[in-house]
Amino acid sequence: MTATTVRVVLADDQELVRAGLRMVIGATPDIEVVGEAGTGAQAVRLVRELRPDVVVMDLRMPGMDGVEATQMITADVPATRVVVLTTYDEDANIYAALRAGAGGFLVKDMALDDILTAVRVIARGDALLAPGITRRLIADFVAYGGTRPEHAELPRITARERQVLALVGRGLSNAELAEHLHISPGTAKAHVASLLTKLGARDRVQLVILAYESGLVAVGEQRTGPPGAPGR
Repeated sequence: MTATTVRVVLADDQELVRAGLRMVIGATPDIEVVGEAGTGAQAVRLVRELRPDVVVMDLRMPGMDGVEATQMITADVPATRVVVLTTYDEDANIYAALRAGAGGFLVKDMALDDILTAVRVIARGDALLAPGITRRLIADFVAYGGTRPEHAELPRITARERQVLALVGRGLSNAELAEHLHISPGTAKAHVASLLTKLGARDRVQLVILAYESGLVAVGEQRTGPPGAPGR
């Protein structure tokens, strides 16, 4: 184990899924599985005990599901990041998990290298907004089943921050924000940091959700980013 090893808890009620992930991660020098859970309640207990860097969380588990477990983990152990492990037919649950504090999600049929990359992205504190399906999923949920207050007031942020929030919601990186607004990358990063603080958002994923919920970004307006590129 290296000094920079990412410590991971796997939470999935399917032993075969956990075994597959464990086997892949076991051959990766910078990521280590430190615990496994078959239920949401077990995952919460393990996180409280082990304080891992990342939890790979299935949404559909017996008893406490992945959404409730995510909410408890992000509230009780905020240093631990949660990445949701799911399938395409669980849109509403994914949205709920992101609202509960998950930093992104993985699809079960993703390439194993992409899953490892995603774990690293989440571990370093970045929000996993790519592949572009995350933004598409949020847009679809808002359009067809979510509650979205049209043009809700955001009184705590400035006009410039509203611009930045809208662009973050469309999937622009800090570098792209800087280019679009003709400001320095450092200023763009400062605006994003200010939004996170003022809006009480855990990460960039939650800023994207807020951009949709506030009406700053219209459905279909999101930009699809290159596969595997985190929104930073």
